Amino acid sequence: MNHRRTTQHNNSLPTGYTNNRRARSRDNLLMYDDFGEENCCPGHCLGHSSSERQLMARLTAVKRRQALRGPAYMFSAPSTGPSEVEQRFLEAAEYGNIPEVRRMLLHMPNLNVNAVDYMGQNALQLAVANEHLEVTELLLGRAELARVGDALLLAISKGYVRITEALLGHPSFRDAHRLTASPAQADMLDDFYAYDEDGTRFSHDVTPVILAAHCQEYEIVHNLLGKGARIDPPHDYFCCCDSCNYQQQFDSFSHSRSRINAYRGLASPAYLSLSNEDPVLAALELSNELAMLANIEKEFKNDYCRLSSQCKDYVVGLLDLCRSTEEVEAILSGETDSDDNYEPPGRPSLTRLKLAIKYELKKFVAHPNCQQQLLSIWYESLPGLRQQTTAVKLLVVLGVAIGLPGLALAYWIAPCSRVGKVMRSPFMKFVAHASSFTIFLGLLVLNAADRFAGTTLLPNMTHQQHIGRLQVNPGPEPDPLLLFRMTTTPFTWMEILIISWVIGMIWAEVKEIWSQGPGEYLVEPWNFLDFGMLAIFLASFSCRFSALKHARLAQTYIHTHYTQHTTLINITLPPEIHYFTVARIYWLPSDPQLVSEGLYAIAVVLSFSRIAYILPANESFGPLQISLGRTVKDILKFMVIFILVFVAFMIGMFNLYSYYLGAKQNDAFTTLEESFKTLFWAIFGLSEVRSVVINNGHKFIENIGYVLYGVYNVTMVIVLLNMLIAMINSSFQEIEDDADVEWKFARAKLWFSYFEEGRTLPVPFNLVPSPKTVLGLATSTKAVVLHCLLGESKSSGYGTSTSATRYQKIMKRLIKRYIIKAQTDKESDEITEGELKEIKQDISSLRYELLEEKSQNMETLEGLLRRLGDINSSS
Repeated sequence: MNHRRTTQHNNSLPTGYTNNRRARSRDNLLMYDDFGEENCCPGHCLGHSSSERQLMARLTAVKRRQALRGPAYMFSAPSTGPSEVEQRFLEAAEYGNIPEVRRMLLHMPNLNVNAVDYMGQNALQLAVANEHLEVTELLLGRAELARVGDALLLAISKGYVRITEALLGHPSFRDAHRLTASPAQADMLDDFYAYDEDGTRFSHDVTPVILAAHCQEYEIVHNLLGKGARIDPPHDYFCCCDSCNYQQQFDSFSHSRSRINAYRGLASPAYLSLSNEDPVLAALELSNELAMLANIEKEFKNDYCRLSSQCKDYVVGLLDLCRSTEEVEAILSGETDSDDNYEPPGRPSLTRLKLAIKYELKKFVAHPNCQQQLLSIWYESLPGLRQQTTAVKLLVVLGVAIGLPGLALAYWIAPCSRVGKVMRSPFMKFVAHASSFTIFLGLLVLNAADRFAGTTLLPNMTHQQHIGRLQVNPGPEPDPLLLFRMTTTPFTWMEILIISWVIGMIWAEVKEIWSQGPGEYLVEPWNFLDFGMLAIFLASFSCRFSALKHARLAQTYIHTHYTQHTTLINITLPPEIHYFTVARIYWLPSDPQLVSEGLYAIAVVLSFSRIAYILPANESFGPLQISLGRTVKDILKFMVIFILVFVAFMIGMFNLYSYYLGAKQNDAFTTLEESFKTLFWAIFGLSEVRSVVINNGHKFIENIGYVLYGVYNVTMVIVLLNMLIAMINSSFQEIEDDADVEWKFARAKLWFSYFEEGRTLPVPFNLVPSPKTVLGLATSTKAVVLHCLLGESKSSGYGTSTSATRYQKIMKRLIKRYIIKAQTDKESDEITEGELKEIKQDISSLRYELLEEKSQNMETLEGLLRRLGDINSSS
């Protein structure tokens, strides 16, 4: 296969031949000649970068080699094949005939050790492929040996550790660049790699360490890393450097494949374990990067998703090997700085867990070791409650809800007391906040309690008519100059409580944005619901305040211009003042109070939907809540197709019937609004067929209407709605198939929101600044002032050093366990055909050694017999 004429003897070479390995490579001679003739003129080289010149040299050499090949280049003709001596030498190297190889190397100084067979493999490659360590060591002693790099890649791919170590001892590897550069690096134009594309089985962008990482060879990766080999992370996908731009234009497919090969090496458990000081953090970051690339490079999405899952499984595997709480905390928290740790003593920071939740490593978060650690933190300061029954826990929740004001007051006065520590525990914070929100929902219900049986103040009545209608215990005589709107716009005491709760929730959201940052805050979907609910409440109360302000201005005008002895009935008011005396049915549609009532109704609905946030705390309701959230996503995706079809038929039917306003049995489709209403309610079967009938007998238009209306109903009701149901059913089934993992991940997210320090007091008690808050504000202000005046303070470093050392020791233990487990799993696999072939080769090599030993013993025996005969004859 290889077309280079390396099979000739040295004594037959033409005059002027040198021992330079670069000169002996025909491919390289061609490459140098072409590159020099076409691209090496001074004026031309200045227009290209080094990467361009390298790629152009490779392309020129490839074209020249293809031109030299004949139709049967794969199987070389006898005239260009190896000689008989070289063929015997190749066979001896292939079958492990150590004595023959040693004899030929010693007694044939002109032997061409770089001769190749019909497949383009030299003696070194054949010896390595058949795992003949002794033959490999003999061949490595020759200075003119070529293709050492190919032999190294071959040994790595087969997992031959001893042969790999022997190859790495070759003088060629004294240059560290040999291990970091791939065969595609054109600045190494020698016989270290086979530059004939048919002479090597590996891609030109694969380096030894990348290949070792692909093959999960831990010992080989360790040896290569010890010699300085590293995998360079690929540039960003949107990188605009000269190298990336040129490679993308020259061969975009090879560029993409080289990126994937590099990421395969980086995501290898062997490389993650041995090359990173913090393998957990490296795996988490790489998993997220690969997931992002899967969404960017859609054509290689499966490859990137598989690599991302591999990183996730690696982290889960490390967590599975933990044997103590200390090791679990090390994985979940990582390296922590005690000087910057504001958590209470004894509570881990869980920075790695927070990152895993952010990147949605569900198996990692739902792992039993992680869940057990979270559960112990959840019941912090309440260790006995964890083993109690559900009934006892419900009684505790009820007691906290009833005694919430007292508990809040106790924490406000003494936050460091026993009660304060209990209130700071995540479980108590959750119960307190849930109880506070339940009370808020109760206030929303009680605010409308006076209208449960129907309002007594009808829309066409004012307050004076209402009082005259009751005629039962009317009480004191009302102010005759009192405006009707002054009885409807003021806030009741129930509404004032609701406003206080809303202000408290707004303050809590502001503190959350301040602590997390806007970016982190917007990532969580529930924050959008909170923001929308509070914004609508705020808009509703603002409109109500506006209506109250205008009503008070009108009332002030009445009291200023009219005496107390007149009534509103006997006087003529200006139109803008008279408006505040009329009944509800005469109000303008844009009246601030009407707008306020509409927004309030929407906010109430959103408030009750906020209950779904706490459902993951329960094992029964958690999966249902997750399925509901997935259903909402399916509906949003479905709405794209739905809106396209709906708008198409709405505009079409409107164009068909817009000229027949008043000439139909009803007004359906005659206006754009009527067209929207008719088609929307047709989805639920609430529209009539006579909506398309025309009274004046235009049958063609009427038949077109029948057809379009029928096609619409078939498309929307039979096709699209059933497709939506199938999507929802598929999403629900996915959640059910992995319900335990999904629920535990959602519960961990809920728990984690209560692990952080702060936000102890629930709404509306958080509006009152506690002494702890004032002290914390003063401390922060002092630190800022000292930082500005004295500069950055020096950290002690003692806690950091201890924490880092402890973490590194734990990670070393876990990595050792992981590697031992991986090697054990690999050894426990069934015997493969390749292993049987290796055994056969070992037996063949042993056979040649025994034959050589037998031959030597026979020669020794003959010599002894000859000497014995000589002694007898002389005597």
